[in-house]
Amino acid sequence: MKRIGFLSWALWFGYAFLYVPIVLLIVYSFNDSRLVTVWAGFSTKWYAELLHNDTLLDAALLSFRVAAVSATLAVMLGTCAGLALSRFGRFRGRTLFGGMITAPLVMPEVITGLSLLLLFVAMEQWVGWPDGRGVTTITLAHTTFTMSYVAVVVQSRLAGMDGSLEEAAMDLGARPAKVFFVITLPLIAPALVAGWLLAFTLSLDDVVVASFVSGPGSTTLPMVIFSSVKFGISPQINALATLMVLVVATGIFVASIVMARQERQRKRDEQMAIQNG
Repeated sequence: MKRIGFLSWALWFGYAFLYVPIVLLIVYSFNDSRLVTVWAGFSTKWYAELLHNDTLLDAALLSFRVAAVSATLAVMLGTCAGLALSRFGRFRGRTLFGGMITAPLVMPEVITGLSLLLLFVAMEQWVGWPDGRGVTTITLAHTTFTMSYVAVVVQSRLAGMDGSLEEAAMDLGARPAKVFFVITLPLIAPALVAGWLLAFTLSLDDVVVASFVSGPGSTTLPMVIFSSVKFGISPQINALATLMVLVVATGIFVASIVMARQERQRKRDEQMAIQNG
């Protein structure tokens, strides 16, 4: 009983450590005072002033656009990498390929950002592209390191998936491409959604890599927030963060519903296949 009580307290302490700061941020976004740590009454004026802050709004829109594009590209490339590692067996260079896929997971972000900066500078000198640092280089950089996370998620899903349906489809004459799009892709759809959300969050939160590969006119929201710390954080940032929490929470809620429905559909399809077989 004592062990269960200790684990319960540890669990609640962990949840409080994670979510109390977010709750305080939301509460102080309705603070009337300009000081973010002094409560002076309820007010929504910072949300109104946020609508006229072009710097914050432009940075937020840029961050969401870069995160959406890089997450989509990361899902496409990470799915191919995960499929190669889990379905193609032992092939020449597999160890090197797997190591290169997982390297960004443990590589310090400073090293990743500096190496990508040197790569983009060299490419601009050799082929003339990309033309300076900006949205394109940030998107490519975020795609590079978020792709690894998607590949790990997809590979884990494929490794734990029953391959009998794919084998049965191929035995009946289906081509590999049709098997992938008709059988494999719907089965790994929850992993793709999870990978996309993970890549989107990592891209939206990144500041180190973006600081290396960004240029004038391409400042992301985390860079704006970090640069404003030295002058004092405005309550408008709390208001914007509250809106972002609302958007992300809504996206996670919708994604969880979709994934639950797809999982139930997958189980029904497997049961029908077993009954028909």
